[in-house]
Amino acid sequence: MKVTVIGTGYVGLVTGTCLAEFGFEVTCVDKDKAKIDNLHKGIIPIYEPGLDRLVETNQNKKRLFFTTDLREAVAKADVVFIAVGTPSDPETGRADMQYVHAVAKEVAVNLEGYTVLVTKSTVPVGTVRVVTKLVQEANPSAEFEVVSNPEFLREGSAIEDFMRPNRIVIGCDTKRAEAVMRELYRPLYLLETPMLFTNPESSELIKYAANAFLATKIAFINQMADLCEECGADVQAISKGMGLDHRIGSKFLHAGPGYGGSCFPKDTLALLQTGKDFNAEPTIVRAVVAANDERKRDMARKIIKACGGSVRDKKIAILGLTFKPNTDDMRDSPSLDIIPDLQRAGASIAAFDPQGLKEAQEHFTNIEYGQDAYDVMQNADALVIITEWNEFRALDLEKVKSLLKIPTIVDLRNVYPISEIEKQGLTYHSIGRTALDPSCDTVIKSA
Repeated sequence: MKVTVIGTGYVGLVTGTCLAEFGFEVTCVDKDKAKIDNLHKGIIPIYEPGLDRLVETNQNKKRLFFTTDLREAVAKADVVFIAVGTPSDPETGRADMQYVHAVAKEVAVNLEGYTVLVTKSTVPVGTVRVVTKLVQEANPSAEFEVVSNPEFLREGSAIEDFMRPNRIVIGCDTKRAEAVMRELYRPLYLLETPMLFTNPESSELIKYAANAFLATKIAFINQMADLCEECGADVQAISKGMGLDHRIGSKFLHAGPGYGGSCFPKDTLALLQTGKDFNAEPTIVRAVVAANDERKRDMARKIIKACGGSVRDKKIAILGLTFKPNTDDMRDSPSLDIIPDLQRAGASIAAFDPQGLKEAQEHFTNIEYGQDAYDVMQNADALVIITEWNEFRALDLEKVKSLLKIPTIVDLRNVYPISEIEKQGLTYHSIGRTALDPSCDTVIKSA
């Protein structure tokens, strides 16, 4: 079976590379010649642990190819994945489908023989029907079917998520298309991976529903953290107590500065638009979006309060700019709201991130960037942890205290036990923890 993946962004590149690792011959297509040239050289356009090694291995084994020639790649394919961007419309939040539609039309005129077209991008309900119509109009004689196969990849863990997924969801209308998709994912049968076959509309909605529910868990525990700070409870104990209930589970119950990234912000907004289109708006999701937006603004206010009520003419050291660890993705990162708010309040910012500095320079102005975590602390009035990279989890606290002008840490990820920080003589502000007692040192794994 020969596979073509159109789009070498995060989803497309991971999908194509992992399918090649399964043993299929995979061709990844992109119109960006510079990106394709770099991929031929082993230069990966995104940061994803282990992806560079897999790309190199499968190129060397002649299973993974990169090209700008869509015509040839589509003509020889049994399966064509559409994995181009569906960004949010800045005005409405609706998914912008222009790239998916353009690819569908271009693919249509180059089809040869029976081909299964797979929408891998996150797309609104009804996209399979729209793409089918576009292909039929562009090439009435084409023999094809369109199926939905949403991705559930976590940035930083994408390869593991593809190779050992919780489930595979496929929306299709015929047994013939189902058979092709079963053959494609046959390497996962040994792992007994659950495979859910449903209609395209259900498949398309599953992705949005899943992400909206996870976003809801994050927004909920963040509001519980606010309550904990007011009543003297410990949010980490709350999270653990909730998570031990198997009906709830422990994932995505880690209080912090709000969700970001390429999926949750975009998908919750798109789901709201879908609900409006069908006159069934999910008001819970609307509340989650509003709560998360307010959460990010609250974090800047929290930092200002920790600095005595004002950050004017004060230096704030920031650790972590990306929306989560193990990625260089800045999309909707809490730092994009927190840092400008601090700057507007008069603060100067010194920041460090292990992978996000290049991307950050496209978003921020008037920021000093450090070479490492300690570099940005020199003479700072406060240290703020926004992203919980592993290298920030075991800082030399004596050194931190010696570098800071004022020994204050604002930990927006609850990386440290309160007792460990305060015994070093540092003033420590965390999320949803106020009292110094054993329960405050409860540690749960971040989702």
